[in-house]
Amino acid sequence: MMSNETLIRFDELEGFSDLLERLRGEPAQIPISLPRSVRLPFMAALQRGIQKPLVFVTSKADRLQSMYEEFGFWSKDGRNYIFAEPAPLFYEKINWGRDTRRDRMETLVALAQSYLPNRAEDCYPEVIFTSVKSLMTRSVPRRDFLMACSTLKTGSTNNVDALCRKWVEIGYNRAELVTGAGQFSRRGGLVDVWPMHLEFPVRIDFFGDEVDSIRTFDPASQRSVQVVESVFIPPASEMIGKINLENEDPGQALVEFNLPMAYKQPATLLDFLPKGAIILLDNNASLQVTSEEIEEQALKLRKEAVEVHSIPSDFPLPYITWSEISDAMTRFSAIDLGFPLSDEVHPLSHAFSPGARFGSHLTDLFAFISKAVDNGSRLTIVSKQIGRLKEVGGARAAELVDSQALSYIDGSLNAGWEVRYPNGKTEILLTDSEIFGWERPRPRKMRARSFEGPEISYADLKPGDWVVHVDYGIGRFAGLVQRTIEGVERDFLLIKYADDDQLFVPVHQADRLSQYIGPDERTPHPTRLGGKEWVTAKEKVKEAVKEVATDLLELYAKRQTVKGYAYKSDTEWQHILEMSFPYAETEDQMRAIEEVKRDMERARPMDRLLCGDVGYGKTEVALRAAFKAVMDGRQVAVLVPTTVLAQQHFDTFRKRLAPFPVTVEMLSRFRSPGEQALILLQLQTGEVDIIIGTHRLLQNDVLFKDLGLLIIDEEQRFGVTHKEYFKKMRTEVDVLTLTATPIPRTLYMALSGIRDISNINTPPSDRLPIQTHIGGYDPQLVRNAIIREIDRGGQVFFVHNRVQTIGAMANHLRKLVPEARLGIAHGQMDEDQLADVMHKFTGGEVDVLVSTSIIESGLDIPNANTLIVDRGDTFGLAQLYQLRGRVGRGASRAYAYFFHHRKRLPTPEGLERLETIAENTQLGAGYSIAMRDLEMRGAGDLLGTTQHGHIASVGFHLYTRLLSEAVNESKQVRGEVEPVKPALPFRGIRPLVAIELPLSVGIPQSYIPADRLRLQLYRRIADTINEEDIDRIREEFTDRFGPLPQETANLFWQLSLKLKAELCGLSSITVEGDQIVLRYPALPEGIKARDLADIGGDIRRGKNAYWMPVGTENGWQERLSQALDRLVGLTIKQEKRNGIQIKSSL
Repeated sequence: MMSNETLIRFDELEGFSDLLERLRGEPAQIPISLPRSVRLPFMAALQRGIQKPLVFVTSKADRLQSMYEEFGFWSKDGRNYIFAEPAPLFYEKINWGRDTRRDRMETLVALAQSYLPNRAEDCYPEVIFTSVKSLMTRSVPRRDFLMACSTLKTGSTNNVDALCRKWVEIGYNRAELVTGAGQFSRRGGLVDVWPMHLEFPVRIDFFGDEVDSIRTFDPASQRSVQVVESVFIPPASEMIGKINLENEDPGQALVEFNLPMAYKQPATLLDFLPKGAIILLDNNASLQVTSEEIEEQALKLRKEAVEVHSIPSDFPLPYITWSEISDAMTRFSAIDLGFPLSDEVHPLSHAFSPGARFGSHLTDLFAFISKAVDNGSRLTIVSKQIGRLKEVGGARAAELVDSQALSYIDGSLNAGWEVRYPNGKTEILLTDSEIFGWERPRPRKMRARSFEGPEISYADLKPGDWVVHVDYGIGRFAGLVQRTIEGVERDFLLIKYADDDQLFVPVHQADRLSQYIGPDERTPHPTRLGGKEWVTAKEKVKEAVKEVATDLLELYAKRQTVKGYAYKSDTEWQHILEMSFPYAETEDQMRAIEEVKRDMERARPMDRLLCGDVGYGKTEVALRAAFKAVMDGRQVAVLVPTTVLAQQHFDTFRKRLAPFPVTVEMLSRFRSPGEQALILLQLQTGEVDIIIGTHRLLQNDVLFKDLGLLIIDEEQRFGVTHKEYFKKMRTEVDVLTLTATPIPRTLYMALSGIRDISNINTPPSDRLPIQTHIGGYDPQLVRNAIIREIDRGGQVFFVHNRVQTIGAMANHLRKLVPEARLGIAHGQMDEDQLADVMHKFTGGEVDVLVSTSIIESGLDIPNANTLIVDRGDTFGLAQLYQLRGRVGRGASRAYAYFFHHRKRLPTPEGLERLETIAENTQLGAGYSIAMRDLEMRGAGDLLGTTQHGHIASVGFHLYTRLLSEAVNESKQVRGEVEPVKPALPFRGIRPLVAIELPLSVGIPQSYIPADRLRLQLYRRIADTINEEDIDRIREEFTDRFGPLPQETANLFWQLSLKLKAELCGLSSITVEGDQIVLRYPALPEGIKARDLADIGGDIRRGKNAYWMPVGTENGWQERLSQALDRLVGLTIKQEKRNGIQIKSSL
């Protein structure tokens, strides 16, 4: 079978061998006109034939990225790099971003290897992809870069303090945990660092100043992975060392904006290239034009920046011109791959022509293939639809494959070609572009994201936060404190209650605490210690959640018994529709699609909730479900909360379903009364298959001939009356509910088994995190942002949420950016006007859409990749996140700017919301956002207003744990589950065990200095539910922080003791005099003594406890563990005799 690299055999084409010879000689400028689709395989052939570094230069960032990604198809194992262009415009004072820095640093590190002593023969990079702007951008001089690099080897000696200082100077940031490239942390003799060019961080273990060991580690688990002998540490930024600038913002001394001022002679990429490197120009004329446009724009921005005193008039140029680039390139051979201005044509150019196109007509495709093979041609199909094409091709295509006249390759390319060899043979490559008229984007080679460490799910508790203790109620967390009791120092979590009462919670009971989240923003009332108030509140909530659990289970049971419609398996048309999806589905998306289809094919009504972050592909799941229903002759209703979103879905469904005989209509205020009347009639007669609409669909005059599927988008945004309607529908038709509001884990656990839930947690493969900026309104920054987006062919959302002044804001923007085409959209506009401006924006006739938050939900315009929000501090956190979700849906980098008033600071709450949205820029940040929004706004929307009071009295987390227990109990009553007594129920509330033993227990500050991390670790280890977890975390501690101090070893032993005690039903293990007492909970009234088994040794039985002498020897800990082990064994035997299955976690 032919490999990808030899799909074109360049060595057989006229002119290729001569070209290689010419490139091995003196530097030359060579024009070769090649079709765009042939340039990458040509480079791969050149790479194999010449074995010199190649630098490919293109004009735009998006083409740079796509060419780099596609080159992996042609060169599987090459050392290939992308020297990315910085996103900020020249003179724009914004950092370049971590991904850009890493891409550029990887390239410079690879190039630097050839200048280092003891270098390997083949140390240079094979191919570097870059853009004209990247070539123009000034960088660190090669000598400064090499001086800043260092290598640490096992056995070498380094002063750790000096090393850490140097890392700060070359751009590394000190952190508590290393979770992203460019960070380092130090814990005594353990130093973690993540060099910019490495996929994983490294952990360096020092013995004094000597490097004892070096190992890579996983940033998510923080566990070591592999021992290595050495690590090369380059700078983390091209801006090395701080420079003193007057009026410099704090923390901005390393911003690349100042790079031209940092060095007397800044360099460019060309200064790092070794002798003999070859430069390939995508199109020399186009590159020159692009460079001149960039320079012209930069000169305008410089003039504006000098006028507003943003830069001094003598500020150095941050770029070099095209003429300087051209002069520098004369040191290297350069090949112009674009079509020349002269008549000179290289012989290679004559060999290629474009492939035939078929526009999804597969019958025509296979007729063409048969004819081409009969004429002696050989064909290769590169597609993401190989399975489907083989089905359609049938026996004839299979014969061609067997005879090697036709080959299939599972992959994705931009376009194909025909190539004619001198011997008269022709070979044809066809791709999805020729076959279907579109191409699926290649999955982006995503680098390691920023990780969060294993403690991230244990939300930060800060002094002053409201917390809930399972047994004592609501109080304020006052921090971690040390107390000495009977000569032993221990850590405690201090909680302050009403009347200044204090509770010292032992660290092994940290799992009894959770952050208080109420139904709204109101401050809770602290509980009085010692009273019955808390017990009463908990009992009321327990009764309430029993009702909720019963209602949920009854609805669930009713749905199980109702006879529903079972849809048939997927049709041929269903396969064709799914093939037309122009993106690669994620695994989560495919799983959700299969779960929905499986539900639909069962003979009971579906009620599935589909959760997915903004832009993660929920609409595609809904569209496929709708089409499946229509294929069985049923009607579909798609219900959305806003008119604009109805229009968006209408356009999407109509476009995707256009090739099929499916009628899609819309009911909203965008339709005239006459149009609505006709649509209603067509719904009743069955002429309309899919109806999309707002709450207008819920009115009494809307009647269906045969409604089979109801799709609800963002159900929580509909009113109580509407929700009652949905509840009724859930027992009659299939219901699929979509939500971008992630369900907190505790609630998800409580609902699993009652509600069918699908989660889409994985972002599309080509998605990039959105760069987010917050600050006071800055007209210059707004202009730069709009200009940058328009220059790359994109569009801008500008959100101004006051209808009264939106016209004035639009006029301000027209003066600020006269070259932009503006449109205005808000909910009070005339229907025709609003529809017209939205059509113009989606059609690309409007550059900037100035709108209210009407765009908040669901709009999907991949070409809009910049969002600007005026007075962002006045929006709720979830709103801000939804707004940001309107951009970043294409493969281009997206930007979001959230401004507050330029002269007045926002309220503390408003500023906190802005800071939260800026901090959570990683893909899938919806969960973090949702939890912060719960903390700040309350949890009322999630569970309905009837539960407000109950959530307020015990907090959201405890409420959901009680709900989980109520669901499990209700299931047992109904006989829906086997009677199980979990040893340590994960979802429910574990029994309280008080342990007071003469041991120093805790995590010393000398071992882990950061209080925040120590607290998170206490909460994490207190949450362990089995011995395996304890052993795993103990090993992790040694790996991450070094050998365990005795206090921490004691802590792990005590946690093991706690697990055994919980399993046996003990309430406390304490020392009384010279005895250790293992006590059970108080006996019920009327029972004088508990029937306790003999557990042997010197342990005696009391009425309700075991008594074990401490003794004078040091082995009491081992004897106590053995006694608990025996007690666990007896408990398990007793439970089995009682007919209750027990799940031992030990």
